[in-house]
Amino acid sequence: MLVMLCKPYNNDIDMFGETMPENRVTRITGIGSALVDILTNESDAFLTALGKEKGGMTLVEDRDIQQILIETTQTPVVVPGGAACNTIVGVGNLGGDARFIGRRGNDAHGQTFEELVANCNVEPLVSISDSPTGKVLSVITPDAQRSMFTFLGASTELDPALISPDMFKDTAISMIEGYLLFNKDLMMAALTAAKAAGSLIALDLASFEVVNASREILEDIVKDFVDILIANEDEAKAYTGHADEQKAIEKLSEQASYAVLKLGERGSYISHQGHITRIHAQQGNAPIDTTGAGDLWAAGFLFGIAHGFPIEKSGKIASACGYEVCQVMGAHLPQDAWSRIKELI
Repeated sequence: MLVMLCKPYNNDIDMFGETMPENRVTRITGIGSALVDILTNESDAFLTALGKEKGGMTLVEDRDIQQILIETTQTPVVVPGGAACNTIVGVGNLGGDARFIGRRGNDAHGQTFEELVANCNVEPLVSISDSPTGKVLSVITPDAQRSMFTFLGASTELDPALISPDMFKDTAISMIEGYLLFNKDLMMAALTAAKAAGSLIALDLASFEVVNASREILEDIVKDFVDILIANEDEAKAYTGHADEQKAIEKLSEQASYAVLKLGERGSYISHQGHITRIHAQQGNAPIDTTGAGDLWAAGFLFGIAHGFPIEKSGKIASACGYEVCQVMGAHLPQDAWSRIKELI
């Protein structure tokens, strides 16, 4: 099985090759699902034989994924996955100080996950379960459609009682995965620990289904804990009730110090200190796959904010990350793409 590795970076050197001040805290710590993404290219006939309708996501058992891997004729690519993990791996690849908190299985996939994360310049704080590592198998057909088979496994077993402020020590920004809203105890443990450690808290709303399902607790969580609120159009509409993007960003800006409205190929709005900045999307080739675009956008933006860059520069980094990930299959960029991002900056 082919494994995609990242090139380690030196935490003492920033992306411009300049030594960072010793007293500057720039670490970004993420907490969320520790999943292994397994990507394989296959034919339409292969997918049909599996009885899977093209596109979408199907929850399956671990044995189902193992059987599909036996049947595939291709060599899969394995990369670390999960929304918060994608963001934190992006931060690490930008040369940032990055940490990820999650839970994996005591198996080969779990060991691969932890090694890949570490090789992307991320410190893994990953506890180990007797359950199998969570994984997402994506069967990619010739039309670039992704049909996903998901087994959450050990990723759902992160114990709220084990989450402590020490996990967020020396952290500038804590990235809390929006999907944790489905586990209220874990979400509150993460928010409380990050707040006690003195970091800013960033929350990506994850999906409009998450917003709708957690409405009962979401507004209070944002009001009491969140400093950086990130949403796409559908999530913003579900949260604010406004389809109009100007009204949506204004409403979001009432909720957090930094409010972000992502508009895909139309760019984004970023609100801070009463000022709304329009960030244009990077132009270029048509997208191949938008998987991970929001996660990598967040990586670039949070990296910029943690390093004290102006809103415009942070947004430019974010747009470059979002554009580049749309030029590849999956949520992980090759090193030449990271080089292009740095050249643009």
